[in-house]
Amino acid sequence: MAPRHHVLLVPGFFGFANLGDFTYFGHVRDLLAEIGPAHGLDGEIRVVRTAPTATLRRRAALLAEDVARVLDGPGGEVSVVGHSSGGLDVRLLLSPEVSLPTDADVERCARAVRSVVTVSAPHYGTPVAHFFNNLLGQQVLKILSLATMYTLRAGRLPAGAALRLATFLRRPAAPPSGVVEQLFSELLADFSGERRREIEDFFSSLGDDQDLVTQIGPAAMDVFNATTEDRPGVRYGCVISRARPPGLRSVLAAGLGPYAQATHAMYVGLYRIASGTPLDREPPLSIVQARPLRLAYGRIPDARANDGMVPTRSQVWGDVIRAVWADHLDVIGHFSQPRHVPPHFDWLASGTGFTRGQFEETWRAVAAYLGGGSRRVRAGGR
Repeated sequence: MAPRHHVLLVPGFFGFANLGDFTYFGHVRDLLAEIGPAHGLDGEIRVVRTAPTATLRRRAALLAEDVARVLDGPGGEVSVVGHSSGGLDVRLLLSPEVSLPTDADVERCARAVRSVVTVSAPHYGTPVAHFFNNLLGQQVLKILSLATMYTLRAGRLPAGAALRLATFLRRPAAPPSGVVEQLFSELLADFSGERRREIEDFFSSLGDDQDLVTQIGPAAMDVFNATTEDRPGVRYGCVISRARPPGLRSVLAAGLGPYAQATHAMYVGLYRIASGTPLDREPPLSIVQARPLRLAYGRIPDARANDGMVPTRSQVWGDVIRAVWADHLDVIGHFSQPRHVPPHFDWLASGTGFTRGQFEETWRAVAAYLGGGSRRVRAGGR
């Protein structure tokens, strides 16, 4: 009897993966559970309980422990999907002879992995890391995480909170620490007492291990790439995302309501920060990798193009499974389609226009790749 084929989903630094009903990978998990068996993914679809801001070594160790639990339980083979920095966790785990802080047999876990898909991952780093790599930046990242939780629960942020957060992002040196903490407290106060304690415990559990942001800067990723090797025999694929550049078109596409414009202003701030890669430092592309990017976007994106968090060119590693017009969380199901069951709620109004149909097409392509389907690259999106 053939071994079962399991899929592990690894969150990035918005990784509140299993905090109550805040479902980071909820839509992805549901869709893969539905379509996976037809592609040979007949095992569990499991979300890894990661440490959102911890070092890559610590996060890769937690991934190894989850792989070990699969091998010690149902057994079989494993494929891994990593969103954002979660894609780096997978690469580190699979690097031959890597040393990780865990009692799990890392080599045994790595040998069980059949294929990897990274989604919107910063393989060559992201300038956003520089913004978040100080005390104020860490506080703003904390608010962004809470704001995303709030949006997933209620469908939208309070308009006043969105406007103030947009100001923080568009004027990075402006807000004093007390103002940031006040906004965090105001958002937190809207949750029930039990959920409020759960969220406070979550952020408290992050502790002093806040080094992930430092490690995903461009300079640090240059060292990571020089010391981390792909594992022979494992298939590496990627999903590439690019958001609409801010401008009149994105403003109109986001919607003219006060709330849409407030969250669009937040997106504009993040996009501008993420577009800080110098043009002479564009990551390399092979001819095969460049083709689907050109088909999806009309031309190969330059170093400034990004998804609101990660430069588009930084996301390319291995086979390009699909390239889409989507912002950083659109691609894992956090776009605006509130009438779908279950509903999709957008984290920011980027105006990029990602839809449920594009979401399904993207993840069907991922399922086919994980299951060993055609390695032919495919462009997608608008």
